[in-house]
Amino acid sequence: MPSRILLAAYLAVIALLSPALTRADADPEHGRKLAYTCYGCHGIANYKNVYPTYSVPKLEGQHPEYLAIALQAYRGGERSHGTMHSQAATMSDQDMQDIAAFLAGKSLKAGATPNGKAPQRVQELCVACHGPDGVGITPQYPSLAGQHADYLERALLDYRDGGRKNAVMGGFATQLTDQEIKEVAEYYAQQRPGLSTAKHAMWFAQESHESGGK
Repeated sequence: MPSRILLAAYLAVIALLSPALTRADADPEHGRKLAYTCYGCHGIANYKNVYPTYSVPKLEGQHPEYLAIALQAYRGGERSHGTMHSQAATMSDQDMQDIAAFLAGKSLKAGATPNGKAPQRVQELCVACHGPDGVGITPQYPSLAGQHADYLERALLDYRDGGRKNAVMGGFATQLTDQEIKEVAEYYAQQRPGLSTAKHAMWFAQESHESGGK
C-alpha cells in the first residue's frame, strides 16, 4: 500500500508539471464549431476504426485536459494513427483546448461504488491513476469508466508494443499479458456511471439534418 501511495503522488507531480492545457481558457462554443469533422467518427454510437478494427472512444464525460493532451500526442506523433494525426496537425493548442472542452462536456466525478471486484492487475497497476471506479485522479489522466472494452484493450496493446509512446504507461503495459489486458479493459468498461457518446450522436444527427447531410 505505501508503494502505491508513493506512485500516485509521483505521477500526480508529473501531471502537474506537464505542459497540459487547462480548461479555464477554453471556449466550448468555438470548439463546437471546430469539432464538426470529429463527429464523422466520434458522433456515431459504436462506430468502428478499421485495420485494426475496434470501437472509436467515447468522449463525453472525459477530462477535457486529457483530451487536449491526447490531441497534442496525435499531432506530435507520440500516438500513431493516420487519421487522428491529420486532424490534429491542423489544430493550434487553443483549438485543441476549445474542442476538448466541448467534446468532454461535464466530466465524470470520482466516488462511484466499483462494479465488481477489480482484477489483481488493476489493483497493482491501475488504481493509483485511474481509481477503482475508472475516474482519472487528476484532469491529465483519462477516465476509463464505461469506455469501450475493445478500445481500452487496443490502447493498452499500443502502449505495450510502442504504438503509443508514454514512458509511464509503457512501463505498466509491458507487465501485462494479452489476457490481463483484456481483463483490465473489461473491468473498467463495466464501471458506471461511464463515458458516453449519447450527446455527441444526437448533436451530429441534428447538425447533419440541418445542413442537408453535407
